[in-house]
Amino acid sequence: MKQCYIPPIMVESTAPASKLDTQIFRDVFNASPIGIAIETLEGQPLFVNPALCSMLGFSEKEMRNKHCVDFSPPEDAEKDWALFQQLRAGSINQYQLEKRYSRSDGSLFWGRLSLSLLNSRPSPLVIAMVEDVTAKKAAEEIQSRQAAIVESSDDAIVSKTLEGIILSWNPGAQQIYGYTASEVVGKPISIIVPSELLDEQKNIHLRLKAGERIEHYETVRVTKSGKKINVSMRLWPVKDASGVMVGSCAIVRDITEHKVAERTLEELTRKLIQAQEQERARIGRELHDDINQRLSMLALELEEIQSHPFEIQTRTQQIRRQIAEISTDLQALSHELHASKLEYLGVVAGMKGWCRELGERQKVEIGFSQKVSTPLPLEMGLPLFRVLQEAVHNAVKHSGTRQIEVQLHEDSDEIHLIVSDSGKGFDVDAAARGQGLGLTSMRERVSLVNGSIRIDSTLTRGTRIHVRVPFPTEHPPSRTDV
Repeated sequence: MKQCYIPPIMVESTAPASKLDTQIFRDVFNASPIGIAIETLEGQPLFVNPALCSMLGFSEKEMRNKHCVDFSPPEDAEKDWALFQQLRAGSINQYQLEKRYSRSDGSLFWGRLSLSLLNSRPSPLVIAMVEDVTAKKAAEEIQSRQAAIVESSDDAIVSKTLEGIILSWNPGAQQIYGYTASEVVGKPISIIVPSELLDEQKNIHLRLKAGERIEHYETVRVTKSGKKINVSMRLWPVKDASGVMVGSCAIVRDITEHKVAERTLEELTRKLIQAQEQERARIGRELHDDINQRLSMLALELEEIQSHPFEIQTRTQQIRRQIAEISTDLQALSHELHASKLEYLGVVAGMKGWCRELGERQKVEIGFSQKVSTPLPLEMGLPLFRVLQEAVHNAVKHSGTRQIEVQLHEDSDEIHLIVSDSGKGFDVDAAARGQGLGLTSMRERVSLVNGSIRIDSTLTRGTRIHVRVPFPTEHPPSRTDV
């Protein structure tokens, strides 16, 4: 860009400016990386240097034909001119601010403006110096956003020196560990490390000092109250501008509840597997001790008939009856494994039929009553059926009574299943703590359909199991259950 001609500016002085002084001023004016403009008190640019022309994207001639606020975005122009007016009126002699500038192509950049009043002759002038600070503002914005994230995060975000001294401690760290920033900043990170894990912490510290980034690390930490918590951490080394490592930073999440849930799920899975094995063992025993023995007896009887053919007519009816009984028991055992009647007859009818069949086999009276008008989808009915099976089997086996009541009714968008008996009862808390899996199985099945279960039992006064399951918000229509 062509260098601007700068005539001597006569500033009040006891000595006139020399040609050398003028040349030096001209050279500095043209070579300065900072944008410089000399303006009238009306804000009209008289002289502009190449740096300012380059920043704004205008030629020197174009710049001189504009007003100073023409370089401000429209929404900033009024307040920018108000400041200039204070300088013009003599209220202030200079000011500095960071403001936005509009380039010739319409894009914006941030500049640091320094404006000063020159008491020159024959009339005062204004010198404006502009430094492009767009990169600085962007960095500040990033830092501001990062700081906001750090402050608002529920995770602990902690930084420390190479020696393990805590440098920063956000509100998330206070929430997780219980210490305020003033209590821990300047202290060693070992304040939150259990004594038995200090060697492990030293190993992590060495890995960070070696420049390693640790993306996932689960360990235990201790809070201000002394409580041990499970945490998941991401750690990385922090370097300065020259690439020298100066410390490390960690993002920490409390996963104690998650770990408890994992252990609960593992325990539940273990119990359910045990329940499956027990069920298989029960079926195996029934097949071996009952069905198989009866078939063996039937085979012996058939061999005796072969030895005594004259008894065929008298014993055929008895053998037919035994075969029919075995067939009925095998069918019942099959229904225990696969509730096909629920699919073919509907949920309510399937439950009613199962109660009748079990009562006949076990020689107990199972009263079944229902008030259900809405069709029950199978995905809702099958868990209810399994709970019914478990509850009635338990009553038959343990209650000591031969009379059991089953109620199924619809109320307020819920299905209620109630199984009750007036038998010997049991200690519910003791049963839940014991090895039995029936209660666990029932609770798990009910939870799968977002239901609730209440078990009330008193020794010598019987047991009442009440299950409530909400209807799904949407389910396909099915045949009406009757």
